Amino acid sequence: MSRQRPKFGYRQMTRLLRLEGFRVSFKRVHRIWKAEGLKVRQKPKKKRARGRSQNACHRIRAERMNHVWAWDFIFDRTKAGHPLKWLSIVDEYTRRCITLDVGRGMTSDDVINRLAELFAMYGVPENIRSDNGPEFIAKAIRQWLASLEITTLYVEPGSPWQNGYAESFHSRLRDELLNMEEFESVCHARAHAAAWREDYNGYRPHSSLGGLPPDEFARRCAASVPATPPLQQHSETKPVTQPLLS
Repeated sequence: MSRQRPKFGYRQMTRLLRLEGFRVSFKRVHRIWKAEGLKVRQKPKKKRARGRSQNACHRIRAERMNHVWAWDFIFDRTKAGHPLKWLSIVDEYTRRCITLDVGRGMTSDDVINRLAELFAMYGVPENIRSDNGPEFIAKAIRQWLASLEITTLYVEPGSPWQNGYAESFHSRLRDELLNMEEFESVCHARAHAAAWREDYNGYRPHSSLGGLPPDEFARRCAASVPATPPLQQHSETKPVTQPLLS
């Protein structure tokens, strides 16, 4: 009976047995239940969301370069149907795409090592805004960012508009690249990502920047960038085997 109704617990099974004519108590069925190792599969507890509306992009606005970075993942597939995971990071003040990386998957160590490289090249941001995806709320990433005194701005769950800069960037990426190209492989997708990012940063005029491309606006930006302390990779014994594109 348990195999036929795997979601039933011992109490429900006791009631069913009584309907079948058995004279049994809950305690007796519970003893047999434990002896046979029967149990109901428990639903996994949902992780508590860390986001809140106060972290939305219209509440905390970027006031200078490296004040707020926004990061997010977007997904696509190769021509053969294999998954592709794209990581984008955008500086909200200059609108510059800091990186656009592509891979089959990315571990927390990969993300941390990649961030360390970007911090060395572009400076350390004061804040990083994201949704509540498991990649962003991972304990290792939160602790590492906190050690660098970088504030994590998690937006309210189910409110993608609160991470508007990342969503707007992904909308352009989807319309202009992902929906227009068929990728043969990860390497093919990385080549297209590098070319599209170069065009986006270096040649595409941005209306909110007075018609300037993000790279040119960043060069003219008068905001000072804090000195960057030396950073080490998260795991010295496990380097990233395939460096992602910058």
